Order: sequence, then C-alpha cells, then structure tokens
Amino acid sequence: MHTSINNPFYAARIQRVAPSRPEEPAKPVYAKLPAAPVNASPVPHLTSLYHSAEAGDYGDRSYPGNCGGNLIKDLLRYFKPFSVLDPMTGSGTCKDVCEEMGIYCYSNDLHQGADACDAAQFPRRCFDFCWVHPPYWRMKLYTEDPRCLSRAPTLPAFLERYRLLIDNCAGSLTPSGKLAILMGDYSDREAGYVPLVFYTKLLAMRAGLRQHCTDIIRFSHGNSSSKKVYRSSFIPGLHDVCMIFEKQTQGGEHGNN
Repeated sequence: MHTSINNPFYAARIQRVAPSRPEEPAKPVYAKLPAAPVNASPVPHLTSLYHSAEAGDYGDRSYPGNCGGNLIKDLLRYFKPFSVLDPMTGSGTCKDVCEEMGIYCYSNDLHQGADACDAAQFPRRCFDFCWVHPPYWRMKLYTEDPRCLSRAPTLPAFLERYRLLIDNCAGSLTPSGKLAILMGDYSDREAGYVPLVFYTKLLAMRAGLRQHCTDIIRFSHGNSSSKKVYRSSFIPGLHDVCMIFEKQTQGGEHGNN
C-alpha cells in the first residue's frame, strides 16, 4: 500500500540531512556579581564571592594545589593579627604573604618532618590567626609519607587525621583567635562524592569552635582540571570554600573582631 504525503515541502524537509554545525571557539563568559553593601570593612572587595584571577607572587604556583596568596593577604588585612600559624606551609605561600606584611608567621610542613596532626609539635594558645589549606583527601597526592592526609586509605581514616589537625589548630589559638580553612568537595572513584566542606564544619564545631562569618566561595582560577577533557558527563566544580572559625573566649563568649 502506497502512502502519499500531501505536503511536498514537508516531504522534502524530512528527507533532508541536517548539515554539521561548525565548532565555535570557546568564548569567555562574564557573570555580573551582586553589588556588595557599603560598610566599614578595611577590605571592601572581600565578600562571600572571591574572584581574584591573579595569584600574586607568593609561594610556588607549580606546587600541587597552590591557592595563590591574595586571599590570605586579604584575610590578614581584614583580621589584622599579630601572629599567624601556618602548619601546612606547602610551597610557603602564607609565609611569603606574612613576610611581605611584616606579620610573624610560624610555618612548618610534613616535608620538613613536622606532622600537623601531632599535638606535641604544636605551640599552644599563642596565635591570633591560623591558615590551613589541607589536602582534599586523595584528590592530589603530596608525599609518600603515610602520615600525610592525602595518603589516608579510607574516608574514616582521613577524617580521624583531619580531626586531629583541626583540634591542634584550635588549641593553638588565643581566645577569639581565628582559624581559616580552605577546603573543597570532590568526587572520589571509590567513595563517590565526598562533602569535605560539611565534614570540616562538623569537626570544627566538635573542637569547640564556631563559624565566625559567611563562607567565602573562592573561584578556582588556574585549576588544573579546567585544562583537561573528560569522556564522562558531570557538573564541574569550579570553586572551593574558605571557612572562618573562631575560638571562644575564656568566659564562653565570642569575640567581635
């Protein structure tokens, strides 16, 4: 049985092969950020959205996971500490920033044999500010040392070592001292999506700290994964989170610095 199509234009259209679309070069996309309210902050551009594309001349940008020094510098300009603890110095970014600003910085690292999870190696109750940028579990491997957080074989093992780190940092702070932790979530091949930002807050609260202010969402400019091509489909994570915690004063109150 022959079926005719009454509309010859439609018949021609459904038999037509769609031409291939030429690939367009990637173009930068600019998002308009919300306007920040005017206030008495000494660092007006330091908001919950941190988007500095310039890393600054601090540390070594080739070091795995290097975050650049401008965020650290802006935090120090805002909180104005007299002394800073940098227990996971990596390539020395925080130390370089403190040296430029004339702020005393006690820095150490597992590469020099100092285990940040060992309370015996921590000064106690003497720092106004502590900066920590720990491994995002095993997203990047930093050393062969089994004490390294990036070498923890399981998530529970990582969280136990991470708990020790946060406890030690909390114990190093003066009353109303601030602890800044830069952390990001990631998808692990075995464990699935790992919400490390959530675990950071949970462990900090259990260590007797409270969150001092809004999360700072740091745009991951220069992220190595942005230069790769993946066969799988996923929603890319383009940021990590800086959380600021505060130590209680002796009377159980919190400072207003």
